[in-house]
This record gives sequence, structure tokens and C-alpha cells, in this order.
Amino acid sequence: MSLSEKTCVPCRGGILPLTRAEFEPLLAELNGWRVIDDKCLQKTYKLKDFAEALALTNKIGAIAEKEGHHPDLLVRWGELKIDLWTHKIDGLSESDFILAAKIDNIS
Repeated sequence: MSLSEKTCVPCRGGILPLTRAEFEPLLAELNGWRVIDDKCLQKTYKLKDFAEALALTNKIGAIAEKEGHHPDLLVRWGELKIDLWTHKIDGLSESDFILAAKIDNIS
């Protein structure tokens, strides 16, 4: 099953963040994402203007709300930056990669 076909699982804490060995195969399934300090998935979209950046932000917001997993989004004129990690464990979980894959599918 691909990442985008899975559903995010709420994290209640008490689990360890994914290690580099665990997240690298998941990262390989994504398009244009990078991992910052082994703790955060990040992707930046360059867009035509503010309206286009806002439209993509709203699409991502709808998916995030449905999945119950919410990224940090920075919207600027012609740009959208996404930071995604599991706050309760201060690192990466499979749900971060699932949400990233779902975002890839709409962008």
C-alpha cells in the first residue's frame, strides 16, 4: 500500500521518532521533500502569485483537517513553505510521510 493510501494515526506520545534508517525509504516515496535535522519534513512550492499560494494552502488545509495531522504553513506572494513533523514526539512519524504523500497528490 502506498503512503497516500494510508491514514494518519494520531500520536499520543510515548513512541520514539523515526530514525534516519527508518525514514529514508519513506522519503524516497515523496516528491521534492527534504528532512531538516532528522526531525522535520520540508517542502517549498514556487507559485504564480499570492492567490495561487493561498489556493494550494486551502487544499492542504482540507486534507490536514481530514487526517487530523496539521503542518506549519507559511504563505507568501508566490510561495508556500510546509514544515511537517509530529509535535508530541518532536520528530518524524509515519503520519508525517503519509500527509506529505497526500499533499504530493494534489500539487
